[in-house]
Amino acid sequence: MIMHKTSPKGILGFPVTPMKENGEIDTDAFVMNVEFLLESGLDAIFPACGAGEYTSLDTQEYEQLVKLCVETVAGKVPVYTGVGGNIQEAKKRAEISEEQGADGYLIMPPYLIKGSQNGLYEYFAQIAKTTDLNAIVYQRNNAILSADTLARLAQIEQVVGFKDGDGNMEKNSEFSHRFTGEIDFLNGIPMAEVTMAVYMPLGYESYSSAISNYIPHVSRKYFEALKSGDKETAKEIYEDVILPLNRIRVKGEGYAVSLIKAGMEIVGLPVGQTVRAPIDAVSPEHFKEMEAVLKTVLEKYPNEIYEKYTAKIT
Repeated sequence: MIMHKTSPKGILGFPVTPMKENGEIDTDAFVMNVEFLLESGLDAIFPACGAGEYTSLDTQEYEQLVKLCVETVAGKVPVYTGVGGNIQEAKKRAEISEEQGADGYLIMPPYLIKGSQNGLYEYFAQIAKTTDLNAIVYQRNNAILSADTLARLAQIEQVVGFKDGDGNMEKNSEFSHRFTGEIDFLNGIPMAEVTMAVYMPLGYESYSSAISNYIPHVSRKYFEALKSGDKETAKEIYEDVILPLNRIRVKGEGYAVSLIKAGMEIVGLPVGQTVRAPIDAVSPEHFKEMEAVLKTVLEKYPNEIYEKYTAKIT
């Protein structure tokens, strides 16, 4: 039975996949990450997606993470998994998501190939129709949709949302005007807080927040300031937090993932910095830069929630 023709609204949490030094998944740390996001008030949890190093997970690991996440969330907020890449693997993981009780999935771009518009339609449509779960289409890199292609996808009952990771605001404006009321719109630009002030007037009511893994209270404060029109607070947080962190993020390939783990270590959340190739860990130089930024951030924007998860905040 199809669930709901709607997608999660608000700040979306994308937990990392913590790994031990030998490369094995640290399930205890993963559960802690999910619990931290829940207690911090995130509006949905998206395990095993980009931030969770989806492309490096085998099927058994994927199923384990989805199962743990659904059990930990226990219905408090929606759980959307990541599927994509190899289309046959994506269909299998969609089925796993349904079997494990997820609410839906985010369909990420196909592996390597840049398809035609009809080819992209078939890719997203076939995966979306694999189960009765809600599906969100993720536009990014080699999967850039035309308005006509999105119109076709919006007619599929399972497709409830469109997530943009491309940043073409002319196209985003066209999409949001043309399809408002048919599907929901999500901001999926890496470190989406950088662009949310521009996306929100177009009707993008949700965004994936990388920094919510380590400073969720700041992301929430910024989001609420944008919604309420508190320009002074939004500007202050943008300059104090968002821009400094984003300047570090763009210094390294793969930092959209590894910088999250570094940030979590800095604030005392034990997930480690181990990542899987081709992602590389944050360099010592950039780690120190991030330490300095977060020290200032936590002095100005303290949060008692950390005390529950760590005895000491660096």
